[in-house]
Amino acid sequence: MSRVLLKLSGESFSNKETGFGVDPNIVEQIAFEVSEGLKAGIEIAIVVGGGNFFRGLQESAKNMAQANADYMGMLATVINAVALKDSLDRIGAETRVQSAITMTAVAEPYIRLRAIRHLEKGRIVIFAAGTGNPYFTTDTAASLRSAEIDADIMLKSTRVKGVYDQDPEKSKEAKVYNKLSYKHFLKEKLEVMDLTAITLCEENKMPIRVFDGTKDGNITKALVGEDIGTYIGEK
Repeated sequence: MSRVLLKLSGESFSNKETGFGVDPNIVEQIAFEVSEGLKAGIEIAIVVGGGNFFRGLQESAKNMAQANADYMGMLATVINAVALKDSLDRIGAETRVQSAITMTAVAEPYIRLRAIRHLEKGRIVIFAAGTGNPYFTTDTAASLRSAEIDADIMLKSTRVKGVYDQDPEKSKEAKVYNKLSYKHFLKEKLEVMDLTAITLCEENKMPIRVFDGTKDGNITKALVGEDIGTYIGEK
């Protein structure tokens, strides 16, 4: 692999006990592991979520218009993107944040060719604000950006080992898949990613690797192409 897109959930930035806000120690660990992938010669783009601050499905959004709740979630992703950029900058990794919602004081506007140029120059590019549109998840944004920058693979960091045949938090008999086809994923309606994101990857022949990003070293391993977690592809 030479160019990858890493999807980080908002929860991966937060304290494990509270699940809220940004834990600086965790962000520094993520930044270190990403920088190790960069040193290995990988071009790295990142899409961040915002669930550690706000998401449309939370109780606090139950009476809100869906579009308004989604826009608030997009703003939360910008906070995470700037936090990660700060940690990457401090360890010497040149980084750019691009936002799908124009806010020039804190981020560049998302421009596909500019993002690709940054990657070619060895800069890490962090995509914030999802797709810039309500009703779309950050998983879908990650699938879209993966295709737009012509990534070799989309890497999705989660809190579990990979994709399971049933919820591992509810069943001790849940088994993790090593490999999966898009069609199998869609047929079984597995919930680690939304179906729109998977369909978009299938249409663009974009392979996906789902892995446990909370385990130290796993982000670097995924970035350099090690066989961890679950691989989702055409066959």
